[in-house]
Amino acid sequence: MSKIEDIEGNNLPEHLAIIMDGNGRWAKEQGKHRVFGHENGVKTVKSTVEHCAKVGIQYLTLYTFSTENWNRPKLEIETLMRLLVSSLRKELKSFNKNNIRLNTIGNISALPAKAYKELIEVMDKTKANTGMTLTLALSYGSREELQSAVKAIAVKVKNNIISPENIDETIINNHLYTHNLPDVDLLIRTSGEHRISNFLLWQIAYAELYFINVFWPDFSEHHLVEAIQNYQNRERRFGKTSEQLT
Repeated sequence: MSKIEDIEGNNLPEHLAIIMDGNGRWAKEQGKHRVFGHENGVKTVKSTVEHCAKVGIQYLTLYTFSTENWNRPKLEIETLMRLLVSSLRKELKSFNKNNIRLNTIGNISALPAKAYKELIEVMDKTKANTGMTLTLALSYGSREELQSAVKAIAVKVKNNIISPENIDETIINNHLYTHNLPDVDLLIRTSGEHRISNFLLWQIAYAELYFINVFWPDFSEHHLVEAIQNYQNRERRFGKTSEQLT
């Protein structure tokens, strides 16, 4: 089985994003409640974060809770929020030990007060860390993000702060939740689904996509290594030809 040590240090994705999918179906296959899947998914988050920090990934963004997830059963939402709070408390020491800075994107004001408070505290206590930036996408939806950015820019145009003629990619980027993050280089989705599900639509314009038929609780170091090595063997042309790159 592949190990983190098998990854070559050059040509790593600077920004890795993951759609962590399949907790519920993983639990169902074992005759368990969906909550059991989420609890085991947290263990995979912990190991994946540690492996990414070890290999030298600079930015890791995890699709933790979408705007659409608020439509799930109340018990499941409460469980996810409980797991968020307990995980943040447990991992604070590990974040600081591994020099990981916690970041978040999304409408976090919609989170329950307890989860919001814990999130802000851990972000504050890790803000001086200079290693990997771990971003949790919470109450996040890319269309909502773009809508929010358009509204903010429109207000500035109305107040003559921004001229319509000067609106470019940089201005749009600066009004997104991810304004302090680089574009995504590699996007991984687990569970065998082949869709983006309203995640970082602007930021993955030139990302390499990697879909794996493994539920999130079963996603291992081996699978992570294979995904990164697959990325390292791809040619990223950004609209150019192969000849231009050489």
